[in-house]
Amino acid sequence: MTSLTDALPVNAHSGLPALAAHLNAINAGDTAWLLAATALVLLMAPGLALFYGGMVRSKSVLNMMMMTFGALAVITVIWVLVGYSLAFGDDVGGGLLGDPFQHFGLQSLVPASADTWLSVPVILFAVFQGLFCVITGALVSGAIADRARFGAWIVFVSVWTVLVYAPVAHWVFDADHAGHAGGWLVNRVGLVDFAGGTAVEICSGASALALALVVGTRVGFGKDPMRPHNLTLVMLGAGLLWFGWFGFNAGSALRADHTAAVVFVTTLCAGAAGSLGWLALERVRDGHATSLGAASGMVAGLVAITPSCSSLSPLGALVMGAAAGGICALAVGLKYRYGYDDSLDVVGVHLVGGLVGTLGIGLIATTAAPAGVDGLFYGGGVDQLGKQTLAAGVVLVYAFVVSGIIGMAVDRLMGLRIDEEHEVGGIDLVIHAETAYDLHATSGTRTSGLLGPRDQN
Repeated sequence: MTSLTDALPVNAHSGLPALAAHLNAINAGDTAWLLAATALVLLMAPGLALFYGGMVRSKSVLNMMMMTFGALAVITVIWVLVGYSLAFGDDVGGGLLGDPFQHFGLQSLVPASADTWLSVPVILFAVFQGLFCVITGALVSGAIADRARFGAWIVFVSVWTVLVYAPVAHWVFDADHAGHAGGWLVNRVGLVDFAGGTAVEICSGASALALALVVGTRVGFGKDPMRPHNLTLVMLGAGLLWFGWFGFNAGSALRADHTAAVVFVTTLCAGAAGSLGWLALERVRDGHATSLGAASGMVAGLVAITPSCSSLSPLGALVMGAAAGGICALAVGLKYRYGYDDSLDVVGVHLVGGLVGTLGIGLIATTAAPAGVDGLFYGGGVDQLGKQTLAAGVVLVYAFVVSGIIGMAVDRLMGLRIDEEHEVGGIDLVIHAETAYDLHATSGTRTSGLLGPRDQN
């Protein structure tokens, strides 16, 4: 039997039913799926830490991983206090911002009576969306790896959550429903962005570019080899990211239904095709197919499918993933041509991949997919492509400009960059008083309590 949830039309950008105000009963299956998906998105944080940690030099791996875990901690707190309200509160600015005090501390979502517009508890939806913010913020840190102060990073990402991510999430994710006015891009413009090609990928990439320009290049950038110190960690982290991405994308359906199943399949297809696309370009250009390329291509394919996973057929997802893999493999080299030091290729993979996926909807989307829109190549004309282009451009410019202003302010107040001698000597030991690998034999006496007095002398 078709449930009321299944019968309702679905908003193109997500699984939010267009008539969601009529849903007043919590569905156990939907709730179970979203609980699992939320846990999968949380898993992406340590996955990203491993991915990024393996890509930096050994003297800064702990600092890189701490930037991800620090973002996880501070963004979670800010999201609970005001972030969710800014992103999903009732609109107070013509589609630009939600009421910052409406859900302060998520207190209004604790009573079961608050669950009147979704088939899952709204407080669970709030946390699910908060973890999107965590991943987006953590992605930005990859652009300033090896050279940033940890304390200054925490201040930056805290302010960035309030001034950059929350407003953009309101524009992109907050769909109108009865008695609630949401963001302008999804509701007025008609943007299709199922899980965050603009709010997550383009936003993180543009923010990363701005922050990298503020911080400046690493000592020896463009001259010294700065190879990943542990490709095993990179591959492990990439695998965890791919696993978590199913929660990121399919979880955005907010229901255990056909839409979630289609999104699951397109996510799988794009990740696989992205890896092959990157490897093929590497093989032709460099003569080698590398493990770093396999991992990076997979991420590029997943980035591109994030906005388009509900708009494409599986065949379309293969095309999208392969295109993203090849294009991003070319784009990561732009930093050497233009002189910006994007340490871990956030710009080349996430900004460029996000643009490929967001604009690609306007080209190869099909009405056979759950979002129900046709792109240019399926007879839909240029209308949807225009909407996607407008949204991508607005988010890119806004995130770049505001992130740059925040970065310059933090740099002026407390300094974003560590001292040059500390950068050369090793940021882990200076900032955290720790090293990732203790590879040197220690000297001196053994003082274990298991040894007798004669052994200890």
